[in-house]
Amino acid sequence: MGRFLQIAGLVVGLVGLVLQAAITIPASMAAGRSLLGSIVFLFSFFTILTNIAAVMVHASLLSPAGYAWFPAFAGPRMRTGVAVAITLVFIVYATVLAKLWQPQGLFLLCDVLLHYVAPALFVLWWLIAGADGATRWRDISWWMIYPLAYLAYALIRAPFAGEVPYPFLDTAKNGAASVAVSALAITGLFIALSVLAVFVDHGIGRLRGKPATRTESGRR
Repeated sequence: MGRFLQIAGLVVGLVGLVLQAAITIPASMAAGRSLLGSIVFLFSFFTILTNIAAVMVHASLLSPAGYAWFPAFAGPRMRTGVAVAITLVFIVYATVLAKLWQPQGLFLLCDVLLHYVAPALFVLWWLIAGADGATRWRDISWWMIYPLAYLAYALIRAPFAGEVPYPFLDTAKNGAASVAVSALAITGLFIALSVLAVFVDHGIGRLRGKPATRTESGRR
């Protein structure tokens, strides 16, 4: 079951990402951005970056070639960090962003694949085969680098690009205080998910009888 979920997650993630790029870049260029600007725009979304990370985790564990290309993504702590981030993608989209627009056609398909299907497959795989009790509480501080670095990038880029990837980060429209509250709320949610993930990972490790000091790369 674990391998099936990995293959399904890899396929869904790749299809969603490739399709999203194929429809977003032309639409972005039609809106007036250059090709380079359209590519930067695409990769400015937390959803895209996190789904790429999930694909790399799956690829690194499915074959020796994948491991050779993406060894850093094969480790159990990286897997758990990606599980936390992609859960955040699902929660924020389902509770905040989904009601802000009504995508149609291929855009709707990409939304479903990258915000719902891929996160569900990854988290289910992690629960069944990816978690093993190897995470540490200090890993949370490392996982936090990703969302904080992304937030800094999005806010620094905004005045130069004249746009933000997500409306709740728009200081021009919402004000700095509102953006700060949104950022703190999402950061708090990420921390809460991280704490939950460590608890779950340790619980699964005990159920499988694996020692907490396990340090191997965790390839499966």
